[in-house]
Amino acid sequence: MEIEFLRNIGQSLLKEISSSKIHLSGTALGRGASGDTTFPIDKLAEDLIIETFEKAGIKINIISEERGSENIEGNHSFLIVDPIDGSKNAISGIPFFSTSIAISDGTTLKSLKLGYIINLINGDEFWAERGKGAFFNGDKITTKNNEKPVIIGFEASNPYEALKNILSLFKIANRVRCFGSTALDLAYLSAGALNIFVTPTPSRIFDFSAGILIAKESGAIISDIKGNSIDEFEVAFDTKTTLLVSANKALHKRALNLVNIK
Repeated sequence: MEIEFLRNIGQSLLKEISSSKIHLSGTALGRGASGDTTFPIDKLAEDLIIETFEKAGIKINIISEERGSENIEGNHSFLIVDPIDGSKNAISGIPFFSTSIAISDGTTLKSLKLGYIINLINGDEFWAERGKGAFFNGDKITTKNNEKPVIIGFEASNPYEALKNILSLFKIANRVRCFGSTALDLAYLSAGALNIFVTPTPSRIFDFSAGILIAKESGAIISDIKGNSIDEFEVAFDTKTTLLVSANKALHKRALNLVNIK
């Protein structure tokens, strides 16, 4: 499979969502496999993505926020999808949400092979192929190598409790941002817009898989907030982890020291 296959899906989604304004519909359709509320935009995006794979005759295990896990016996390739990352932004009219698609050819996170993220408002595209670098709208990208100024992005499912664990990290921040889409946080960090991204509450595999590969291929340093590698985590629907992603080794070391102050 080539990255162009994923880009074609992204462009189809961008066109469909831009023309229909479906993202502004807050009508709940029930709850997806993740337990989150499913909105019309979530269903539209997931259906388009999975139907495109089916029509192409691609047989692959599926891990998706809405549909859950669908496995083919004996197959070790996975499609990891967050149809709409930032659903709450979308239905609230906040123009910052994305689609995240990753392909793994094995059963652990180190086997992530392709990652693709599209900003569904402005069409920004980010992608990576293992061992071949990361790209932003066709241009190869690398993270920032400087230590200042520091812009920190974060996400937290329970902000009041979670922020207590990372407030010390903000000592080195010039600015702090919470955008509402983990995939785009990781993508824009990879392109140099952020220096550090942290999620102190466990993030779900479909939220971060594409972004983690893009970040890794752009030169970012990735661990959980304790500094442990996440490479051996299983590619599975219920896989979750905290994340600390930094633009360079020096920043990552500083960040780890701060978030792990007792």
